Amino acid sequence: MKNAAYWIKTLELIEHPEGGYFREIYRAGESIPAEALPSRYGGPRAFSTSIYFLLKSGQVSHLHRLRSDEIWHFYEGGPLLFHVFDESSYRRLRLGRDPGAGEVLQAVLPRGVLFGAEPLRAGSFALCGCTVAPGFDFADFEFGRGEDLLARYPRYKALIGRLTVL
Repeated sequence: MKNAAYWIKTLELIEHPEGGYFREIYRAGESIPAEALPSRYGGPRAFSTSIYFLLKSGQVSHLHRLRSDEIWHFYEGGPLLFHVFDESSYRRLRLGRDPGAGEVLQAVLPRGVLFGAEPLRAGSFALCGCTVAPGFDFADFEFGRGEDLLARYPRYKALIGRLTVL
């Protein structure tokens, strides 16, 4: 198995604002006009987008939400643990290649949920792909606010502190 540095260099990944590394690999050439989309979108969006995304051990993908569903695909490395907060609950989701350990090769993070992630194994990394439809636009991206989450989920103070940009 190749290491994280190999994949970062080979795939020409750059740092992502939420943590980790990424590169957009697909953006549909056609777009959906704003008037055909739900009002939560502020303008037209590409039909779909796709990126490579890599997190190294010790890195986190900070809690964030999107206005579109995001489909995650596992490619290489060790499993990735998602922390998902919706309106009333917290759950964990494992992306990886071992179904016997409760891992899935592909997972959907529904629009509007706050989620972050971290590699499960020390010294490892997780190389994934993310597909968004309608396509991703940074205008549709929002970081989770630590103080809001702490008020709603005080039980998860340490986790929230680790996964938010305060």
